[in-house]
Amino acid sequence: MAGKPSRAECCGPVDGAALDSAALDEPLLNIPDSEGFLRQAMDILVEEAVKKATDAREKVCEWRPPEELKELLDLELRDGGEDESRILQRCRDAVRFSVKTTHPRFFNQQFAGMEPYSLVAGCIVEALKPSVYTYEVGPVFTLVEDAVLRKMMELVGWEEGDGIFNAGGSMSNMYAVNLARFHHCPDIKELGLAAAPQLVLFTSQECHYSISKAAALLGIGTNNVSVVPSDERGKMIPSALEELIQKAKGRGAVPFMVNATAGTTVLGAFDPLEDIADICEQHSLWLHVDACWGGAALMSKKHKHLLKGINRANSVSWNPHKMLMVCLQCSAFLVRDRTGLLQRCHSAQASYLFQQDKFYDVGFDTGDKSLQCSRKPDAFKFWLLWKAVGTRQLEQRVDRALAMARYLAEEIQRRDGFRLLMDPEYTNVCFWYFPPSLRNVDEGPELWSKMHTVAPVIKERMMKEGSMMMGYQPHKGRVNFFRMIIISPQTSRRDMDFVLDQIHHLGKDL
Repeated sequence: MAGKPSRAECCGPVDGAALDSAALDEPLLNIPDSEGFLRQAMDILVEEAVKKATDAREKVCEWRPPEELKELLDLELRDGGEDESRILQRCRDAVRFSVKTTHPRFFNQQFAGMEPYSLVAGCIVEALKPSVYTYEVGPVFTLVEDAVLRKMMELVGWEEGDGIFNAGGSMSNMYAVNLARFHHCPDIKELGLAAAPQLVLFTSQECHYSISKAAALLGIGTNNVSVVPSDERGKMIPSALEELIQKAKGRGAVPFMVNATAGTTVLGAFDPLEDIADICEQHSLWLHVDACWGGAALMSKKHKHLLKGINRANSVSWNPHKMLMVCLQCSAFLVRDRTGLLQRCHSAQASYLFQQDKFYDVGFDTGDKSLQCSRKPDAFKFWLLWKAVGTRQLEQRVDRALAMARYLAEEIQRRDGFRLLMDPEYTNVCFWYFPPSLRNVDEGPELWSKMHTVAPVIKERMMKEGSMMMGYQPHKGRVNFFRMIIISPQTSRRDMDFVLDQIHHLGKDL
């Protein structure tokens, strides 16, 4: 770095001094002078955030408690800028102390694994800084989004439809609730809540919490979210749904929507969509399918039966950043309607963006049907990946993940001290580990009280050792159990064996 100007020198005055007129003739930020920094930063990205972070011999995380990490990172923001060498070290530190979700032994979330084509697409997006509200400012990415949405709708089983990529699965589910309400009570957009009766929506007890959040945010009220019981597998019970709809009508409330889940967060359960669709048609209710997690099974000829009936839904949410490994975030909201309902529901007709007398087809200006204004072209990350590997390899990735879950479940049943919560339907593998000290204890409150403490202790040791990462939770009266999520095609049966060996290693003395 000797003789190289500091960032402050490259970028001009940073001390708050007034700029004279001559200073305005030169750029404050000289991009060519930053080329060396960019190249070195990209080297760090490749070596530290790609190569090392995906190496099973490396740690999933280098754990530090918050106060210690604050000191290590030197988080304070100051008046003057730091020199280039120090900024590059900041980049290394950010990678070093972050959780490596691309590591083959990261099983904690419903996203994981390194996807190089999606990563490159994300870098292109960040470099160009586009937004996809109008064709004029994002011509390539507007067309890409349209193409990806059409292909996803084809997989759902619709011949036509509408949709939009947005800021996450929770946002997709909020789109669904808002659109269903507008479809039922179109006057509410202009007249507000006073124009609506007491609306009630129905969802299973296993649904994602974003449904209740949407009800709260939109003024429907969480008390008007009717929770439908699920069976022992975590699936919505259709007869219970029918009963709750009738009860709501009987007390003068107005049912308007059912949210079904294809791939629940904890158990990975798929609601019986055909039966639910029958009930929705009978009562003229909007059917939304939250397939954020399970939608990837539509890519697989072998497993798409899990979503049988999804073609009858009015709307679907699907996150390619989950099982299909697109870089975060990449979330699609799909609507079977092709009459412009999405546009009518959200349009504000901002004249400075959506002029109707433009020189091109303004049908490609999609921003007015979005809840957001600025919106990243997340579909490009999915499109480039799909172009690179093709539909067949995406199908193979899904099939491999489910096969790996099957292998792990069989190993759990084979090994002493491990017990499945239930046979997995998807790639959520839920199980208990019984330390040797508890294996001969009679089942009862005393045993399960002690078992409740086992998973949290093993998780703490796991995090501090950095060997792997997975989640745990209690559920419907069951004490804490491990929830293993399998996604990445980097994983092998050796990794599944390692997980069980490591849990025993970390918990055998408890």
